[in-house]
Amino acid sequence: MAQQKQSATDKKGATAKRGFASMDEEKQREIASKGGHAAHEKGSAHEFTQEEAKKAGQKGGKK
Repeated sequence: MAQQKQSATDKKGATAKRGFASMDEEKQREIASKGGHAAHEKGSAHEFTQEEAKKAGQKGGKK
């Protein structure tokens, strides 16, 4: 008989946490921090200019 793939949902319909989302917040922050440091070392990280930061701060949560 053919096996059926299990879905990412449980019987109640909530999605199961997988991968990065299944880690505790401290572990997520540690990994993200390493990625940020690596991007800056590589030179591919975006660095905001004073004007860009000002615009972002004024925009706030607005769309």
